[in-house]
Amino acid sequence: MMAQYLGIKAEFPDTLVLYRMGDFYELFFDDARKAHRLLDITLTTRGQSAGEPVVMAGVPVHSVENYLAKLIKLGEAVAIAEQVGDVATAKGPVERKVVRVVTPGTITDSALLDDRVDTLLCAAVKLRATWGLAWLGLSSGQLGLTECSEKELAGWLARLDPAELLLRQADPINTLPAALQQHRAARTHRPDWQFDTALGLRKLCALLKVASLQGFNAQDLPVAQAAAAALLSFAEHTQGQALAHVATLEVVRASALIDLPPATHRNLELTQTLRGEPSPTLLSLLDSCKTGMGSRLLRHWLTHPQRDRSAAISRHDAVAALTGQGFEPLRQALRQISDVERISARLSLRQVRPRELSGLRTTLQALPLLRAALPDSQTGGEARQQRCNHHPPCSKGCSQRWPTSPQCCCATAA
Repeated sequence: MMAQYLGIKAEFPDTLVLYRMGDFYELFFDDARKAHRLLDITLTTRGQSAGEPVVMAGVPVHSVENYLAKLIKLGEAVAIAEQVGDVATAKGPVERKVVRVVTPGTITDSALLDDRVDTLLCAAVKLRATWGLAWLGLSSGQLGLTECSEKELAGWLARLDPAELLLRQADPINTLPAALQQHRAARTHRPDWQFDTALGLRKLCALLKVASLQGFNAQDLPVAQAAAAALLSFAEHTQGQALAHVATLEVVRASALIDLPPATHRNLELTQTLRGEPSPTLLSLLDSCKTGMGSRLLRHWLTHPQRDRSAAISRHDAVAALTGQGFEPLRQALRQISDVERISARLSLRQVRPRELSGLRTTLQALPLLRAALPDSQTGGEARQQRCNHHPPCSKGCSQRWPTSPQCCCATAA
C-alpha cells in the first residue's frame, strides 16, 4: 500500500495528497505533519516504511469538504486519490488514482465557492516590456486575454482579483513586480516551456474549435497566448480532462475600460473596505440580487466600467422598464432560479451532484414564469446588447458582433 501511495505522491510532489482508506482520507509523512499544523488534526504512527514509523493523519470522508475549504483558504493545493479498483477482485491493495486536484483557482465545488464572487485562475508572463495575462473562471467557463505594460499590471490584478496566479519557475518571487508580490492570490510556479506562444495558439484554437483567433480579435496577442498555454495546461491537468464547457474567448483592451488604478479601486471601496472587509462597500450596498449569477455580473460591471456609454445607457433603459412595471414579480420569479452557470460547468466536467440536477430541473420549469415577468422591451434589445458588448467590431463595419457566430447583430436583429 505504501508503494502505491509513494507512486501517487511522486506525481504530485508539491501537493497535499488525500489518500482514500475506507471511511477516511489519510495523509502520510510530511503531508501529515503539514496537515496537522494547518488543520490541527491528530498525528499518529502505524507500521514502518524503510525502517521508519509511518506518520499519518486522517479526516473523515463525510466531512472532507470542510477541511478542503480550510486548506483552499490557506492557499494549499490538494490531490484526492480515490479507490477505482474492484475490492472483490483486487489482489493486494485496491487500485487508487487521483481523480481531481483542487487548488485555489480551480475550485468547482459549490460547497467551496462563494456564490457571489468569481473564482479566477490567472497566468502572467512577461516578454520584453509587455505582460501577457490569461484568466479562466473554471466554474463559469469564462476565458479572457489581455496584454499590458508593467505600469498597468497592478490595475489589471485589482480588476480581476484572481484566486491563484500561475508564474514561470524562472521568475523568483523577489524579482517580480511589486503588484505580483503584494497580491493576495496563491502563487503556483509552472515549467517555463509551458509559457509558449505557439503552444497557446494551438490550445486556444483546439478549445474554441476555430482555425484562427482572428474572429475573437486575439491574433495579435502573442504574450497573452503564451500565458494561455500555461493556463489551459494547468486547468486540464487539475481536472484530468478537456474543458468542454469553455466555448468563447473575451479579449479585453485597457483602452475600452475606464482606468481604475488600485489606489482608486481601494479608496472608493468598490468591493472591499479599506480594512479588506466585504462590507460596507458600494457593491454590498447595491447587491440585492436574488441569484449568485446576478451578483457576479454586478461585481464585473463595477470593476470593469466601459468607456463606451451605450452599455450604461442600455442598462438605464432596462432599469426604467423594470421600474415602470414593478420589480417584485421578477424578483419572485428569480427565487426559483439555481446557479445554472456553475451547474452547467460541473455537468460538463462530470462533477455534478443530484441536488444540482434537481435545481437545474426546477430552473427550467420556472423559465416561463421568469419570461412572463420581464417587460417586452427588456427581453430583446437589452439582452442582445449585453452579449455583443463583450466582443469587438466585425470586419464588415457593423458596430458589434455575436460571440460564436460570424453574423453581425444588425443582420440578426429582425
